[in-house]
Amino acid sequence: MLPWLSGDHAADPGRVHTEGRMARVAIEDARDKVAALFGARSRSVVFTSGATEAINAAVFGVGGPIVCAAVEHSAVRDASARHEVRTVPVDGHGRIDVAAVVESLEGARLVHCQWGNHEVGTLQPVAEVVTACRERGVLVHVDAAAAAGHVPIAFDDLGADLMSVSAHKFGGPKGIGALLVRRGLRIDPMLVGGDQERARRAGIENVPAIVGFGVAAEVVDVEKEALVARQQTERALAGALAVDGVTSYGDVEDRLPHLVCVGVQGVESEAVLLGLDQAGVAAHSGSACSSEALEPSPVLEAMGVDAERSLRVSVGWSTTDADIDTFLAAFPTVVERLRALR
Repeated sequence: MLPWLSGDHAADPGRVHTEGRMARVAIEDARDKVAALFGARSRSVVFTSGATEAINAAVFGVGGPIVCAAVEHSAVRDASARHEVRTVPVDGHGRIDVAAVVESLEGARLVHCQWGNHEVGTLQPVAEVVTACRERGVLVHVDAAAAAGHVPIAFDDLGADLMSVSAHKFGGPKGIGALLVRRGLRIDPMLVGGDQERARRAGIENVPAIVGFGVAAEVVDVEKEALVARQQTERALAGALAVDGVTSYGDVEDRLPHLVCVGVQGVESEAVLLGLDQAGVAAHSGSACSSEALEPSPVLEAMGVDAERSLRVSVGWSTTDADIDTFLAAFPTVVERLRALR
């Protein structure tokens, strides 16, 4: 990314001079790499500022009524709330009911179905939902931000209409993502005022971030990283469950490989997070976009479990086995100390 942050490579990729054409080539090269990672045509990739913008663009372009579950990310729920929303139930693992989705399709224009849950990791029956919706002529948007770079994704083979991804979820730069658009689908652009991204997203392109997104897409080894992540999170989960009063949330088998979620009886999640932070462990509770929110997790509420005492433990491209050892040593001590204060 560094050369594209310098003054020597700051040209507008929409210009026809040499510098502009060089920037255009860099963007299209990155587009090819992103498309290859997600099993899509290059022309399907619309670069955005991240998955949140991509989700909003999908909703804006299609409109409502909209069918989705309460376990969808806040970006999906809030963008959809501008239209009529039909909420479908989930089971105790946070998995949606496909039959309930089908029953809600009459007159609907868009269905949201995340690839895997961002808080508890549960994989959703995406292929079943896509098939059912295609048979009934309803468009499907898949939020794959939590899954991108962690599980194999083949957009064209899946048959979904729209898919949102974000680079930072698998080691790319922050502030860049993409909306994948099925071949032949035309939706109104949310951002207008220019012909960038084939008139599907106006505004000068963020060339350094796009280049970084392309490199991350090129170098990530999904199968290898999924295997390592699975081993690391299984160790973390087993160690957490060995502590009295700790239970797992979500499907611990059919899940995203890089994250697990537990509930800690008798102590608030924020206190556990602060205690772990002091021990050098960065964990989280709820979704990545809810740090400023004080409300209980809508995901856990929809699952029917304690929504105020969850701990999400996730690993990434930089996580080492030593990091897991640190968590395993710190977690029991933190929980025991907090319970002693009651």
